[in-house]
Amino acid sequence: MSLQEQARALGDHTRHRIFRYVADAARPVDVPELTKHFGLNHNAIRQHLAKLVTAGLLTQTTRPSGGPGRPRLVFRVDPGADGRWGTAGPYQRLSLLLISVLTSDSTPEEVGRLAGRQLEVAVADPGRSQMDALGEAIARGGFDPSRRQRGDRVEFVLATCPFAEAAGADADTICGLHLGLARGLADQLDGVTVDNLIRRDPHRAGCLLQFHVDHPLAPQERT
Repeated sequence: MSLQEQARALGDHTRHRIFRYVADAARPVDVPELTKHFGLNHNAIRQHLAKLVTAGLLTQTTRPSGGPGRPRLVFRVDPGADGRWGTAGPYQRLSLLLISVLTSDSTPEEVGRLAGRQLEVAVADPGRSQMDALGEAIARGGFDPSRRQRGDRVEFVLATCPFAEAAGADADTICGLHLGLARGLADQLDGVTVDNLIRRDPHRAGCLLQFHVDHPLAPQERT
């Protein structure tokens, strides 16, 4: 979506406040939470959220309800809007990681792994698979992953590199950070290990993140 379309969507004061609330939450936010916080009815909140999703400012996914009833809708900032409208963008996050590399004795992979352990991998919801949560965490980094699996091997194809220019200048550092971030995410999961990051031309993307699991994947975890 264009900046003009996003600006129009955020021109409404309440809608802008909803967007900022979701951005500041740094986790998926559902409709009941927003209705309680803003004191509006569900329909009003849903209408505002629909406009923010259409404008490419928020993404909408579903989570199991944890009980009877349909899955609940949850919202977070669209990776494509990251870095705009007061949110921290990928290069802002990258700069902080690079400062850590420069000011410590740690390697890029070690710095990335520590940062990855601090990122959210939302697997607490009943029925939510580890691979779904891992893919969502990778997507939040702006990599647009797609998943494929064979046996105990899981591979994410990264359709976008949000740091293409930086990776073109110093692939060892940038890709080392990416591999560390993936390892940090996997550290939060049960029996999931990163095998490798196979590099591709960052401007064409298509890098491969390869994992294996210590136990067979349940049917709902397969794609």
